[in-house]
Amino acid sequence: MTGASSGIGAATARRLAADGWSVVAAARRADRLASLGDGIEAYPLDVTSDDAVAALAAHLTATGGLDAVVNNAGGAFGLDRVEDADLAQWQRMYDVNVLGALRVTKAVLPLLRASAAVTGGSDVVVLTSTAAYATYEGGSGYTAAKHAERMFATTLRWELAGEPLRVVQIAPGAVATEEFSLVRFDGDAARAAAVYEGYQPLVADDVADAIAWTLSRPAYVSIDELVIRPRAQASNWKTVRNGV
Repeated sequence: MTGASSGIGAATARRLAADGWSVVAAARRADRLASLGDGIEAYPLDVTSDDAVAALAAHLTATGGLDAVVNNAGGAFGLDRVEDADLAQWQRMYDVNVLGALRVTKAVLPLLRASAAVTGGSDVVVLTSTAAYATYEGGSGYTAAKHAERMFATTLRWELAGEPLRVVQIAPGAVATEEFSLVRFDGDAARAAAVYEGYQPLVADDVADAIAWTLSRPAYVSIDELVIRPRAQASNWKTVRNGV
């Protein structure tokens, strides 16, 4: 899985390993990958690099193949209005969220097909966001990237119809992790913490649990799309902040 060095990615790597999967945890920060625990292979990876992703596919081929890929690498950068948009931040969001998922999936699809021919089924999981379904002021760059990622997953599912491969899209709402909002607000810890004040947000383990559940379904069952939010978050625009 990609984006495995922190947050949802790290939690999912640990959960899948606990469930008996042999996990290859890929991310840019090798030092963080090393602390994920037993049953998890750390693999440094930049999903924006064609050569690095090709090397990952070669490594997986040489070490036994692949039964499922979890495209989790991503992130939100900035919260600017359209008229103030930072084009470099938009480019980065597309490179990591959209093209990263495309690059990795394209590279490992032959391995997934080979595995499915033996086991009866393989999986492509794409982590998007509730931002893939609705936008909000200041979020145009991130919502555009996540809408694109959702359409990538949907189109791939249609194109693979008839093959023993499932394409699962998981769309979390507000998840309190150690880095997501901190990165978005360029290290402003107070502003990042305020996003989750007054209600109980999801935590990374909640999303990891959802991912593990979709992968554990019988091969003929496909969870096409799963939206998971905190109870307090009725929509991208409405969160009830009453301390519960």
